[in-house]
Amino acid sequence: MSRRPGTKQSTDKDFFGMIYEFIDREPQFDDTVFVAPSADIVGDVTIAEGSSIWFNTTIRGDVNWIKIGSRTNVQDNTCIHVRNQTGPTEIGDEVTIGHNAMIHGCTIRDRVLIGIHATILDNAVIEPDVIVAAGSLVPPGKRLKSGYMYMGSPVRQTRELTEEERASISEHAENYVTYARAYMQKDTYESNPFYNQ
Repeated sequence: MSRRPGTKQSTDKDFFGMIYEFIDREPQFDDTVFVAPSADIVGDVTIAEGSSIWFNTTIRGDVNWIKIGSRTNVQDNTCIHVRNQTGPTEIGDEVTIGHNAMIHGCTIRDRVLIGIHATILDNAVIEPDVIVAAGSLVPPGKRLKSGYMYMGSPVRQTRELTEEERASISEHAENYVTYARAYMQKDTYESNPFYNQ
């Protein structure tokens, strides 16, 4: 289902982002996707089921395409863009992109956690089951091998992920599916279950 400028998501709270057509392309996603009211999504952007786009995020598919997989969360203040003609951005399933991340013209495979304020640049490829630590810089053309923690500016491979860390990547994704359903009032609660009051 496409979203045209000014259309609202079908929720009781009328959450909707600013959805823009650019020339002949408009974002494509369905009612299982949460888009926060202050998010901007532009042009040739496809978002798969169960994903969530959080507050003040910009996803701009104006000069190339962007694809975001299922059950992926793009957290507050993130910017996702592309390179003109030669650099689309592809993000897989069960990816968590932390607050203030910058994602540009790159490929991020399934089950990846991008830490807060990390930057991923043109032609970088992040293989499945990777954690990129907060504040890290993945330089252009860098390939991050599956199963490792990476950190630094520029990033370096620091160690293999533990089984608990691998499992935590999917857990983060599941948490955000739950939060998005609460925001859209698909699930309701008498009191906030997400922290001890």
